[in-house]
Amino acid sequence: MTRENFARIILIAAIAGGTSYVLAWSLHLPQAWDLAWKGSGVGLLAVFAALRARSLDGWLLTAVMALGMLGDILLGVKFIVGALAFLAGHLAAIGLYLRNRRPVLSRSQLALAVLLVPATVTIAFLLPADRAAAPGIAVYATGLSVMAATAWISRFPRMWTGLGAVMFLVSDLLIFARMGPIAPGFAVGLAVWGLYFAGQTMICLGVSEALRDGRPG
Repeated sequence: MTRENFARIILIAAIAGGTSYVLAWSLHLPQAWDLAWKGSGVGLLAVFAALRARSLDGWLLTAVMALGMLGDILLGVKFIVGALAFLAGHLAAIGLYLRNRRPVLSRSQLALAVLLVPATVTIAFLLPADRAAAPGIAVYATGLSVMAATAWISRFPRMWTGLGAVMFLVSDLLIFARMGPIAPGFAVGLAVWGLYFAGQTMICLGVSEALRDGRPG
């Protein structure tokens, strides 16, 4: 079996693991089993990225996915530690995207990237009912929004990597909204997980395909 064929099998397993995690919500599994299932999707995306890595950019993508897996797992143990893992992943992604900036941007593309950061930080700061948590959430949202903005202006395909990063951002805003005006429920949880996992998958595929083919987005 070739390395590329093995990578495709890992990708299929990642999608199966991530999409099927919703089933775990009604099974009342022990925490360790639940968190292992939760981390399987993005964890296998990290393996997929590693199998395709041929450069620093490929290994940065691997680090982004691996830190996402850690965030998925650690959020269930201690929320702040999981958030820090995700923030580290955002910083790695920012480095990846800035290394691959799009050489020419339209005014509308640049305006969206610039406005995304203050808009996201402001909304994130206002959402939690616990105002003591708002500054920390705003700090995290800064890293999150810069990640999405730099993804949007990178050379990677916008309809994959750029859109995936924005979906990740919206998922996190829904998490913050559950701390305030939106009541937790199955539909909200499904939106949070669906947007997050689909976003991570789109980021991973968009970047890895562009790096493999050496083509612009």
